[in-house]
Order: sequence, then C-alpha cells, then structure tokens
Amino acid sequence: MVAQNVLKNIDMEKKPDNVVWDEEEQKYISSILPYGSNVGAPSINIDDVKGFKKRGAEKVQKIFNTKYNELVDEYNNLIDEVNLNELLYSSVFSFTPIIGETYHLYERKNGEYFLSLICPNEWNMKFLVSVRLNSEQKWVTYK
Repeated sequence: MVAQNVLKNIDMEKKPDNVVWDEEEQKYISSILPYGSNVGAPSINIDDVKGFKKRGAEKVQKIFNTKYNELVDEYNNLIDEVNLNELLYSSVFSFTPIIGETYHLYERKNGEYFLSLICPNEWNMKFLVSVRLNSEQKWVTYK
C-alpha cells in the first residue's frame, strides 16, 4: 500500500510525454506551440536540402566564373589599351592630333614608329594600325 501511494505521488508530479507542460510557467502550452503536439498532429518532416544546396552552389559558381571571365577580359582589354597608348604617345608626330580624327601608325625601316594622316593605301609604308584620339585623350583603334 505504501508503494502504491509513492507511485501515485510520483505520477501526480510528472506529466506524461504527450502532454505539453511548461515547468517554468507551470501551465499547459500546447495551444501556443508552432507545431502540433498531439498524436493526431501531422508529422514533422525535415526537408532534404541537399538538392537545394547543390543547385544553389552550382548556380553561384557559374555566376562567379562568368564574372571572373568578364574581369579577365576587361583586364586584358585594359592592358591592350595601355600598350597601344604607350606606343602611340611614344611615336613620332609633328602635329597636334585632333579629337575624333583618324590617324595611322607606321613603322620606318629603322624601327621607329610614327603617326600620320596619310592612309595606308596612299603609299607604301609598313602600316600597323588606324587610331582615333577620344575625348579622354586616349587612343583607340579605328576600323
């Protein structure tokens, strides 16, 4: 009989597993939970996010690769532009270039570069490139 009273007292203090009881608040909290707490509630399934992560990682990697290739192309274009401008500003010319006009770069037999207004089809010199001076004072190739 004593054992039954001890078990009865223990059962009164401890709530069953399927009852949602907050020990701190000393009240039932099943109505405020964001999920079902009874046996008939829908089961909680953890979504498989591996596919989402894989697709996301592949998409982001593709974006990064594309951006990297764009930056490499931009860098190479900048290097080409710098080299062209160094070549043209170090070449020989005896006139003040006008912005927007087309000029032609030639190489003399002694290896000296010079800028001229004369078109390549008007004489027999080693032609390198046709250029224009833009509003930023940069030489750009002209086709």
